[in-house]
Amino acid sequence: MLNTSEKTVEFRDALFLDISGDVCPMTFVRTKLLIEQMSPGETATVRLAGLEPLNNVPQAVLRQGVEVISLEPESAAEGPAGLHRLRIRKR
Repeated sequence: MLNTSEKTVEFRDALFLDISGDVCPMTFVRTKLLIEQMSPGETATVRLAGLEPLNNVPQAVLRQGVEVISLEPESAAEGPAGLHRLRIRKR
């Protein structure tokens, strides 16, 4: 039976990067390399986890002039440091 109290987040961006197993500063290094590959207007999803990456990567992305579309947990069961998906758009 489907638990309707859980929020499922699904994204269909062409670019996807999973940095959930990495630690800072590699989380942003890998994200920056992704941003460099992107064309203006292109979107990407970055999967991340841990308090430090969840705080630092979105801020660093903004400093690069990239728009943060959303930062959502993968499910309602994820805690504050659990798996999240960051959607970004290159300007």
